Amino acid sequence: MKKGIIAIIALGILGVIVVGWYVSTNNKLVDMKGQATKQWANVESSYQRRSDLIGNLVKTVQGAADFERETLTAVIEARAKATSTSIDANNITPEQLAEFQQAQTGLSSALSRLLVTVERYPDIKANQNFLELQSQLEGTENRINVERNRFNDLAGEYNIKIQQIPTNIVASMANFDPMALFKSDAGSEDVPEVDFEFN
Repeated sequence: MKKGIIAIIALGILGVIVVGWYVSTNNKLVDMKGQATKQWANVESSYQRRSDLIGNLVKTVQGAADFERETLTAVIEARAKATSTSIDANNITPEQLAEFQQAQTGLSSALSRLLVTVERYPDIKANQNFLELQSQLEGTENRINVERNRFNDLAGEYNIKIQQIPTNIVASMANFDPMALFKSDAGSEDVPEVDFEFN
């Protein structure tokens, strides 16, 4: 009789320990995913700031009547595409992130062409509003990089945690899926050619 009671008490204690471990592990994963999701909002906020600045930059450049309309149109279209591409922060898949990143890269390319084209327009280059917006854009690009790296750090830690034993048991039971990470743009690993020939 005593052995039976001791066995029941031991099983009860073991049950409490297992349930406590499960709850604790689940809460840790919820916290880690929540931190990564919150950081994703910071990434989106930085991209939104860039989009807003680009809109103001385009308006400033449009004031130059003879400015190349094709270049402006490319920036406006790329900005529209970049702002229409959104991701569910609770379910960031590699495909969604690749689409988002491709839209942002398209906007960066169009913006780069715009800034190169502006070099041929001294009136725009000397415009104080343009210079201030250009400076803010440079700072925002740096901020985007920092926020993306922070997101990758948090999401990467979460991804590692859900694969570790025994946490992977809870992750599997509670449907904690890996989060996609930012990767470099295609071709960014290639060293750019530098031509020092002067005419």
